[in-house]
Amino acid sequence: MPRVEESERGAAADLPPPGCCPQLHEAVELVGRRWTGAILEVLRQSARPLRFSEIAQAVPDLSDRLCSERMKELEQRGLVERRVHAGPPVRVTYALTPMGEALGPALTELKSWAQQWLAGPGVQVNRTGGRVPID
Repeated sequence: MPRVEESERGAAADLPPPGCCPQLHEAVELVGRRWTGAILEVLRQSARPLRFSEIAQAVPDLSDRLCSERMKELEQRGLVERRVHAGPPVRVTYALTPMGEALGPALTELKSWAQQWLAGPGVQVNRTGGRVPID
């Protein structure tokens, strides 16, 4: 068996498994980044564009630094629009783009799946979806 160098192993880990849909892999990696799904859901549930502080406040335990990183990533990927409103005072708001809004049905399905199959703290879900307290 050929020996794989450490640098090669890291690069290979970033690639989807052979036969896997690369677009699905990319979508799961994007939405699955820490806090990204929660940020998208907050924007999706809002009837209006939100300010940075409103987004950060709506996602518990999300630091301003990480919120800023995620918002920049989502804007760069075309999922979120950042709009600067002339002042005084100057305001910045964020809203989903049509591309971001198109994720709505997928997020709804993922949320339903999570509610059925993933347990909260102190609970374990068995194979049939039943919840069992952990001692």
